[in-house]
Amino acid sequence: MLILAASVGAMVTMSATASAQTASVKGAKPIKLAVLGDSLTAGYGLPASAAFPVRLQKALQERGIQTDIVNAGVSGDTTSGGRDRLDWSIPKDTDAVIVELGANDALRGIDPKVSRASLDDILKRLKARNVRVLLCGMYAPPNYGADYAAKFNSIYPDLAKAYGVPLYPFFLEGIVGDAKLNQSDGLHPTAEGVDAIVKRILPTVEAFLKNK
Repeated sequence: MLILAASVGAMVTMSATASAQTASVKGAKPIKLAVLGDSLTAGYGLPASAAFPVRLQKALQERGIQTDIVNAGVSGDTTSGGRDRLDWSIPKDTDAVIVELGANDALRGIDPKVSRASLDDILKRLKARNVRVLLCGMYAPPNYGADYAAKFNSIYPDLAKAYGVPLYPFFLEGIVGDAKLNQSDGLHPTAEGVDAIVKRILPTVEAFLKNK
């Protein structure tokens, strides 16, 4: 199983103007949404316009949901890394956060207890800030064995239940193993792959944002 590059990618913060322009026409205030993630949401290997947060914002706008999305994804980040940068990665006026972390933990074989504790702290701190959360799950690769996979995979549903937050079970659902939807490393989605992810997760995000 290949290992995700642990490059310290600079966090890309993007707030597209399209939503603000559309919102001004309709008189609606955009929802301040942040995507806290790793290379899968940062847009590794892709132009900025093809990154998940940008494509998601466009898809939501087409459905009449105005959002101002911050891309708080950092390539190579782990759950611990996301926890450590949480305060400065998520703007104070944020209404909601999509948490997509854990792929690097699983690929590196990090103790599931460590990953669980980090995600637990992220959810706890966001709850204290009255920020709504959509948690995206990740599955462990098979090479670490069934015991590791069982412990890792259970983190997401357990925490979603404990904090009463919605869960999207597997962020990469529908694109794993599809060469047309993945870059040459077999790990990161192509622009088409990102669009496939957006299409699948969109109903969940839409319901999440409308459920205030």
